[in-house]
Amino acid sequence: MATATSRHSERRVSPVFLGIAAVMAVTGWAVWTGFSADPGLAVFLFVTSTWIVSLCLHEYAHARTALHGGDISIGAKGYLTLNPLKYTHAMLSIVLPVVFVIMGGIGLPGGAVFIERDRIRGRWKHSLVSAAGPLTNVLFAALLTAPFWLGALDGVPMAFRFALAFVALLEVSAVILNFLPVPGLDGYGVIEPWLSYRIRRKVEPYAPFGLLAVFVFLFIPEVNDAFFGLVDFVLRGLGIEELERYCGRDLFTFWEERDPVCEEILSW
Repeated sequence: MATATSRHSERRVSPVFLGIAAVMAVTGWAVWTGFSADPGLAVFLFVTSTWIVSLCLHEYAHARTALHGGDISIGAKGYLTLNPLKYTHAMLSIVLPVVFVIMGGIGLPGGAVFIERDRIRGRWKHSLVSAAGPLTNVLFAALLTAPFWLGALDGVPMAFRFALAFVALLEVSAVILNFLPVPGLDGYGVIEPWLSYRIRRKVEPYAPFGLLAVFVFLFIPEVNDAFFGLVDFVLRGLGIEELERYCGRDLFTFWEERDPVCEEILSW
């Protein structure tokens, strides 16, 4: 039987997560204050650490909701500590999403906390466990982009503004991808409890390949245009223009030559 002390240790925030959050805070301060003459590296570290923090919160939301849904094994697995190293597949949840951000500026969904679904009773609870992760990304994106949709950008340095715009792009693209009703993604997890047993059995073998299939389809020009058109629509609704996102990614890829347009805006 778990003691109060063991339960507390299972839920104590990990020093690993606190370290990542500290990097986010320090580099965010560096971008805001213009600590470096060239903000590129600071933007890279700020965006990357912020993205990892959001991934940790995403997985924590899955785990916490599962705990309240009936899976009491969650704590012993370390999922409630926000430590990304405790995930079943750290490669899928942290490493690959960061690599995809560096390569293409797209928010790759994570998803590697092992939940013992047989402990959870009720279809609504199962759906909520799956929805909790991307809904956390929605909340995180709303908080980070508040200066844009509240029209409170006076005094916000351009470099910091661009960095937030790029993070918003990652969060919104991750939410849309995650909510796709594709096996292996959270969107399918939301509707799966409501499908017949026969359909679930037929779909189950394809779940490991769902995310791969999505990215293959994204190479189809029409699908790619539709997806990024939706991302653009949402970001414009949040008050974030395409140029701001573009310059955010331009700063993020500090190892590449800076776009003269973004360079000029930063010099204002």
